[in-house]
Amino acid sequence: MTQQHPAHGLIFHKMHGLGNDFMVIDTIHQQVALSTEQVRAWADRHRGIGFDQLLLVEAPQQAGIDFRYRIFNADGSEVAQCGNGARCFAHFVRSTGLSDKAILQVETASGVIVLYHEDHGIRVNMGLPRFAPEDIPLGCPPAKQYEAQIGDERIHFGAVSMGNPHAVILHDDLATAPVLTIGSALQEMPKLFPERVNVGFAQVIHREHIQLRVYERGAGETQACGTGACAAMVICRLYGLVEDKVRVSLPGGDLYIQWSGDAQQPVWMTGPAVTVFEGRLVL
Repeated sequence: MTQQHPAHGLIFHKMHGLGNDFMVIDTIHQQVALSTEQVRAWADRHRGIGFDQLLLVEAPQQAGIDFRYRIFNADGSEVAQCGNGARCFAHFVRSTGLSDKAILQVETASGVIVLYHEDHGIRVNMGLPRFAPEDIPLGCPPAKQYEAQIGDERIHFGAVSMGNPHAVILHDDLATAPVLTIGSALQEMPKLFPERVNVGFAQVIHREHIQLRVYERGAGETQACGTGACAAMVICRLYGLVEDKVRVSLPGGDLYIQWSGDAQQPVWMTGPAVTVFEGRLVL
């Protein structure tokens, strides 16, 4: 964008979904000058606002759609999808009076998603899981499980796109999982992951419960990752390890993921969204 900040300051909201935190800006009613450097400055937790992702609320570009939704990582890179962000988006437009609809259709870079306000949280139709390497994208022939050599260690992982690329590694003890080292190393394999990748370490507790830690591209390990929870459930379901409804426990709390196991059926995610504060930036 090339417009200027409003003279009275830029109004924003700080929000989180299970500790995965966001700066949310309504760009329908105010203009914003946005650059990679600006996003990085706002994301700085010592000198800025601090967040995992920046969410922009925009007017739709398609007929019959309620809003457009854009996501920027803390490093300034734009991404196509964010599950926790989608729930915060739904809460934001309702709490600020932008919409009173119980069901919202929202454009993202990966397609239209549908958001539902329910008594126990916000339910999101996350769309179809995509397994074809060209859809993830992944630089390998198709397989149920993939391999990567990292130093002296050979890593096995499942891969799926939930609107953004995910690698899911099964692990017996998340307390000792090498989230930082493996997560960052996979970012440095452009032939394998040309658009980088979100790396989830999943521990199956039982058939209706998974524990999960996620290293997100452009953000590092986060308290929660909605698309990561969907990806972990989908891969575990693909391997026959879980049922069609699963509680996914992340460091920030629990999400509830549902998927039939049919690649032609969508993945559903339910969880909370919280507003922390409203602020105004004068630059």
